[in-house]
Amino acid sequence: MKRLFVLLSLAGVLACSAKIEASLADEKDAAENKEGMERPKKVVKTNAEWAKILPRESFLVTRMKATEPPGTGRYASYHGKGIFACICCGTELFDSRAKFESGTGWPSFNRPIDPRRIATEQDFSDPNEVRTEVMCAVCDAHLGHVFNDGPAPTGLRFCLNSASLKLIKPPAEIKAKTAPKAKVGAAKSKARTN
Repeated sequence: MKRLFVLLSLAGVLACSAKIEASLADEKDAAENKEGMERPKKVVKTNAEWAKILPRESFLVTRMKATEPPGTGRYASYHGKGIFACICCGTELFDSRAKFESGTGWPSFNRPIDPRRIATEQDFSDPNEVRTEVMCAVCDAHLGHVFNDGPAPTGLRFCLNSASLKLIKPPAEIKAKTAPKAKVGAAKSKARTN
């Protein structure tokens, strides 16, 4: 009886994983049909090279497939605007508009910017659960996992490690913060000379 329960549980997990893979494959096919979309070029470095350029926690997460504790990542509670890029290669992966509060303690998104920028594969590292690992398609960085319990329209939850991401502010927001402010006195004196 116990074996039957384990077998049925495993079959259910594999069916869910297959559903995730099919959904992501459909999104990748749709993205490939868009004009002007180029497939990103691969970035390849040794672990020694990555260790020299990444913060330790980011190296452990992205290259050694570690997981940061829930609620500790800098983007878990971030609700501002921006693009989340791979901390290793800078590939833009997720838009803040696709971010939602999942209650898990990790940043969660319901879709990537372009499904061709992420890769997935089955993760058998936990003997109690088969999961679908999410990686950067450009540099193979481990980002987190994807589950099929997310909100509409995709039904997916990309549950990611903050240590695998870097936030890029939208160009308009950057420009507004860095634009020089006109001096009130200078404008008045210039107006007097005209």
